[in-house]
Amino acid sequence: MSNSKTSNHQPGLIFMPGSEGWWDSERVSSPQVLFCADGTWRMWYYGRDSSFDREINLPTGRCGLAISADGIDWQRVQGLLTRGAVFEPHPDPNRFDSAHVGVSNVYEQDGLYWMWYFGGDGTVVDRGGFKAKGLNMLPGSAISRDGINWVRLESTYKGAFLDLGKPGEFDALFCAWPQVLPDDNGMWKLYYHTLNPEKGFLVGLAVSSDGFHWQKVGQILEPGESGSFDERGIGTRHVLKIKGEYVMFYEGVNSSGYHSIGLAVSEDGIHWQKVPGEQVGGSVFSHAEKGSGRWDARAVGTPCIVAMDDGSFRMYYIGANEGGYDELSSQHQIGLAVSAGTNFRQWNRWGEQ
Repeated sequence: MSNSKTSNHQPGLIFMPGSEGWWDSERVSSPQVLFCADGTWRMWYYGRDSSFDREINLPTGRCGLAISADGIDWQRVQGLLTRGAVFEPHPDPNRFDSAHVGVSNVYEQDGLYWMWYFGGDGTVVDRGGFKAKGLNMLPGSAISRDGINWVRLESTYKGAFLDLGKPGEFDALFCAWPQVLPDDNGMWKLYYHTLNPEKGFLVGLAVSSDGFHWQKVGQILEPGESGSFDERGIGTRHVLKIKGEYVMFYEGVNSSGYHSIGLAVSEDGIHWQKVPGEQVGGSVFSHAEKGSGRWDARAVGTPCIVAMDDGSFRMYYIGANEGGYDELSSQHQIGLAVSAGTNFRQWNRWGEQ
């Protein structure tokens, strides 16, 4: 195992890139945190080292695991794959996930860990002169008994569980960052997002009766009004039930490219109402102050909410610093915020005075 680097000087920051030689020595992103049945905290996340394919201008690459006794101080687990990873691109170039992968949801059920992830292949997408490799991302699933050794579940679309939308449909570019929610009525919901060149980042939904065969419902959330924190759209999200109500914490991006986290609620998990927050642009948890030099002054995103026994909540998230001009020039690190008691509309960074 390898100890994570931590900092006492940056509020919220709990997990930094790995040391030289590790698969995640350049960046760590998208924490998926569980307080497990054995009393251990586990965090799956994605990232990359500087040798990973630079043509894929995304924070994804491989996935790893860290464990903790308290959910704050973490130790990396050395996996059996490249440079200590536990999950990585598939060797078959014909599969949807052959170029890069990213974990976006993990839960425990029936003695197994179920991972939902997304990936892209080596196809170069040309969007009006802008070329990007690996952007046609799709969702996949894998299972594990120990959280380290994973077996992919095969599905219809080159191994993926959803296909791209048809030309002109809202999700024709990618269907990525899946989160699956088993519902009380035996149905399953799969939330994902996409980027639409005209409309921005949009959230979609698919439903299933068995967790394997999915039918798209369509777009369920759209960008906010001008001046809002999510005016350019909505990306990563975590949906959970709180006192019988569907609650979605989601990442929004504004016209300047700054990311904050907002809140929406629903009675059925399909029709959503945004809840205005008290932070910048109507968010409930904003990026740190512009120009502050803080590690998360550009973006906070990929929220993962953990309900605590005392009724409070933790939010694990990624932060990005200012100064970058694309995904690979800004640094992603992992942070923690805590709710104001049982009030999940107000959050404070871990260690913030």
